[in-house]
Amino acid sequence: MPKQTFILNGKPVTVNVKDDVRVLWVLRDLLGVTGPKYGCGINVCKACTSHINGKAFNPCSVRVGDLGRDDEVTTIEGLPDTVGQDLHPMQEAWIDRDVPQCGYCQPGQIMAAVALVKKVRREGREIRDADLDTIRNICRCGTYTRIREAVVQGARGMA
Repeated sequence: MPKQTFILNGKPVTVNVKDDVRVLWVLRDLLGVTGPKYGCGINVCKACTSHINGKAFNPCSVRVGDLGRDDEVTTIEGLPDTVGQDLHPMQEAWIDRDVPQCGYCQPGQIMAAVALVKKVRREGREIRDADLDTIRNICRCGTYTRIREAVVQGARGMA
């Protein structure tokens, strides 16, 4: 069985698994990282949203064999380490705005929000309502108004 090596939450990991296994199953079943949730499994609900090299991606739709040794996968578990704090500013905003209901989609929502804020900052601007409309993560509880408020608040807290 081929060995797959990549960087997970700042640390190199190696697993023995076939190339065509989706990254979500490697994270959850082989590495015990359960922040990325299994929702639809076909890149629609985005409950598994994580970051690869700082950009949002959905591990349910990426083969582990497509990751390189230097690719950095960050999940909700590793997000606070990216800012050297106990909680990332976006997580703090989520708590302040009392966003979670059932909580299932929240890790993916937060990871999508952080990636979006970073994207608009690279473009040299602040987040706008039109940007918030591009977040496609599904929340079964319908807390979209509070999610939008938390993204704006979290963006203010991100350096």
